[in-house]
Amino acid sequence: MSKGTIKKVAGPLVIANGMRDANMFDVVRVSEQRLIGEIIEIHGDEASIQVYEETSGLRPGGPIESTGEPLSVELGPGLISSIFDGIQRPLDEIMRISGNNLRRGVEVPSLNRETKWHFVPTLDKGSEVTGGDVIGTVQETEIVVHKIMVPNGIMGKIESISEGDFTITDTVAVIKTENGATLNITLMQKWPVRRGRPYKKKLSPDMPLVTGQRVIDALFPIAKGGTAAVPGPFGSGKTVVQHQLAKWAEADIVVYIGCGERGNEMTDVLNEFPELKDPKTGYSLMERTVLIANTSDMPVAAREASIYTGITIAEYFRDMGYSVALMADSTSRWAEALREMSGRLEEMPGEEGYPAYLGSRLAQFYERAGRVIAVGSEDREGSLSVIGAVSPPGGDISEPVSQATLRIVKVFWSLDSALAYRRHFPAINWLTSYSLYTDSMGKWFNSNVNENWINLRARIMRLLHDESELDEIVKLVGMDALSAPDRLKLEASRSIREDFLHQDAFHEVDTYTPLEKQYIMMQLVLDYYDKAVEGLKNGVSVEDLVKLPVRERIGRFKYLSNDKVDEEYKEINDLLSKEIDELAQKEDF
Repeated sequence: MSKGTIKKVAGPLVIANGMRDANMFDVVRVSEQRLIGEIIEIHGDEASIQVYEETSGLRPGGPIESTGEPLSVELGPGLISSIFDGIQRPLDEIMRISGNNLRRGVEVPSLNRETKWHFVPTLDKGSEVTGGDVIGTVQETEIVVHKIMVPNGIMGKIESISEGDFTITDTVAVIKTENGATLNITLMQKWPVRRGRPYKKKLSPDMPLVTGQRVIDALFPIAKGGTAAVPGPFGSGKTVVQHQLAKWAEADIVVYIGCGERGNEMTDVLNEFPELKDPKTGYSLMERTVLIANTSDMPVAAREASIYTGITIAEYFRDMGYSVALMADSTSRWAEALREMSGRLEEMPGEEGYPAYLGSRLAQFYERAGRVIAVGSEDREGSLSVIGAVSPPGGDISEPVSQATLRIVKVFWSLDSALAYRRHFPAINWLTSYSLYTDSMGKWFNSNVNENWINLRARIMRLLHDESELDEIVKLVGMDALSAPDRLKLEASRSIREDFLHQDAFHEVDTYTPLEKQYIMMQLVLDYYDKAVEGLKNGVSVEDLVKLPVRERIGRFKYLSNDKVDEEYKEINDLLSKEIDELAQKEDF
């Protein structure tokens, strides 16, 4: 254990002497108050330490003590439904000890040492095991079964294993390794946050993470194990989009990181998530959620640790074979913390003062996503999808954090304040957003939903792009300058926007749309367009086609319950043909 003394204090940065024996990224205890810090730079016997707590009142000459271990998280039963700060300290427990204000130097174990969990073995005495093998289970919440795995790097034979009620530090099994040593296995294991957990094989991203949000699933889908960015200015609906994804995405576990967000926004999350009913199980959404709350008034260095803490917990559940969705809100605040620490270290600044390694740090974070075969004797498939919100100043996505993120992620949901002001939600701009997974997942959509899915999507995107070009002409010379087919194209695009892309997050039916209903809704809007084009050829005026009475039913279709969809679709289609035929016959006379 290395011991040193404080030489200099500069905000969250502390320079220490006498640290020659310490290692990079060791956790240290700073001053008599034992504040938590991490070594981020070493020059000779001088170490630069970023401190995860308020440093006011520290003085040169104060003691520094290295623990000799990297910043690690405790992984075991008790994670689900917990609320941690950026370095995995349980906020509930801290509040119980020190009241509503976070006290400096408070030392609380991340996971409760007194709670007993009922452990049920899945392997017997004498079984050969290797790192990653599941030796038993714990029913952590009503809906999450926590799989107890052999820590990575261990191989041997189970010498003893027992069922019963244990705390996370009690021995539940003893493994005799190949070299004859015996190792006690507990319900808890530790893992350093800056190192990705290993896996056997990474799988291609060819299955969608179904979200029930039409603009996402139909136009810009994200793969299971994929990465997405949601940049948008203030008031454009980033937080509601992330809440919708947390609630409805086909994920078994949700990890939500509030990284440097406003305190009142995190309060909303902490109040809403326990009350939100999980639509799949009927229980509270917190029964499958881990929250990491690191608000903007907390020490800036802890933001840097928070996203690593969150993604390590997410990888742990991925290794159990679960589908995990991680929401990081927002990575811009994390990048600001990097910039502040870089400035205090007097490093050469890059663009807009951000450090030169901003892009590589973002890549290290996002590249830990993926759909994988977990380590262990038997193949277990798990996935970790990462969705990061970006808050560009003034909504300008040409700034470095947005641009570095876009170079890494494969899905870009561009939130548009103009759409939000027009009350079009989700305010995802269909002209500037994209998904690079569309082609690889086209086969899945065609075989699991309908063989015509990708064709319909392509036609809808083409109509929306045509509308933007026609809008320019309308602004210059007015609607009357357009031909009848072009006016019909504008009307069909309006129907796509209002009847398909617009979705009410607070409507009990419209908040979630299954893929089968999404396909029928796309088909319905295009049926109207195709039949109207045919009617136009038969002499029907474009004004009459725009004012068809059946269009009101097309607009209300999204509010229909799923069991009535097929019947209503058939009725609307028949009525559409009938009304257009009647108009064509009238024109003939």
